[in-house]
Amino acid sequence: MTQTHRLTIRHETTYEWSKPVSYALQRLRVVPKDRPGQKIVSWNTAIDGGRVEVTFDDAHANRVQLVSVEPGRSSVTITAEGQVETEDHGGVIGEQVGYMPKWMFLRPTDRTRRGPATMAIAREVRDIDDQLDQLHRLSGVIRERVAYLTGSTQVTMTAEEVAVEGTGVCQDHAHIFVTCARLLDRPARYVSGYLKMDDRDEQDATHAWAEAHVDGLGWVGFDISNGISPDHRYIRVATGMDYSDASPISGIRQGAGDESMHVRVNVSESQQQQ
Repeated sequence: MTQTHRLTIRHETTYEWSKPVSYALQRLRVVPKDRPGQKIVSWNTAIDGGRVEVTFDDAHANRVQLVSVEPGRSSVTITAEGQVETEDHGGVIGEQVGYMPKWMFLRPTDRTRRGPATMAIAREVRDIDDQLDQLHRLSGVIRERVAYLTGSTQVTMTAEEVAVEGTGVCQDHAHIFVTCARLLDRPARYVSGYLKMDDRDEQDATHAWAEAHVDGLGWVGFDISNGISPDHRYIRVATGMDYSDASPISGIRQGAGDESMHVRVNVSESQQQQ
């Protein structure tokens, strides 16, 4: 019988402005998905300095919350927390859920457009006939070509730019995988979420990986940065064509002054059940 794990998550994000803002709107994607191998036990989003105006599911079946910030505020804190039960399904998610047709995940985006570097990576695995073997090898080639190095890239960089640079983080690995999988005619998408590290509960940030569609299995996850398929330690929150569709928090504001952001993420295992 598959073992069920219960993970407790607390994700706190604080925005601070050097001068009060007259208007600010934040878009949140911080509610985990209820899917095979993952079930929400409890979840809450609290806003200190604003309020949730509307909640809806987008085209990728991500739960989206639009948050308005109180006028005149110099800071706002968004805290998403709860418990999620997970199981290890070997990274297999299953068939498509949501409003996006599968063929849409073959289309490039601005962040995932092909170039000489990404095309060269894809060529290394093109002759592998088995889809799953091909995608696992693709993940390995990306790790070999693009070393994980914190702070080496900017959030706006494209897959091709990072592949040329030769260093990146989990977001970059996911973008390169998505780009190359699509070059191989495999539908692929970006995933944002949480990862319970083995050696600590306090995390540096949220995590990112990729999923590709495999005939007979459906969507299968690949954590390129760690060289594995997601297991019970992973919590899927949002999916999309690239980071812009799945970013945890994004927004706009009116007002002069500088902005700073502080993030704290804690993921712990609170209980195991048979």
